[in-house]
Amino acid sequence: MAHAGPRSRQGSDGNVAGARTPALLVNIDKSNQRMTVWVDGRPVYEWPVSTGRPGYSTPSGTYTATSMNAIWYSKQWDNAPMPHSVFFIKDGHAIHGSTDLKNLGKPVSHGCVRLAPKNAATLYALVKENGLENTQVVVTGVSPGGEYGVVGGQPSPRSGYVEPFFGLPFFKGPQNY
Repeated sequence: MAHAGPRSRQGSDGNVAGARTPALLVNIDKSNQRMTVWVDGRPVYEWPVSTGRPGYSTPSGTYTATSMNAIWYSKQWDNAPMPHSVFFIKDGHAIHGSTDLKNLGKPVSHGCVRLAPKNAATLYALVKENGLENTQVVVTGVSPGGEYGVVGGQPSPRSGYVEPFFGLPFFKGPQNY
């Protein structure tokens, strides 16, 4: 498989003139507990995930990846390991590996997006190759218990502060132009 280099293309949304299509698009559907990874406008991976359980919503929206760590330990959740973390919200929400494989496909996290370790490593390598600025994370769907039950996250390695997010996204998917 050919991977995208650090670049982005024009035309991610046919309704927005000059809109950028990221080289790497990570689409997370909370309703189906699935992640689809798009490289150069083509879906190349689809994996089960675990997003926020009731009271711990994974915020919906469109984000640019903010930072990444090969290993990160949650300061909020008893130093729980978060291997291959890709942070996408400054308040500490990340996509990361989890050994809780039996619960993938179910909303059981504290707001992060959990993946199987092998899949998290693959995603981490793609983000590293394409660059944070060329990685877009789109979170759609409905969290169990509602969208506004977001519990404050931990600061990401680069932010140092907590900033809540409220709102619902609109995502049409990548367009081929």
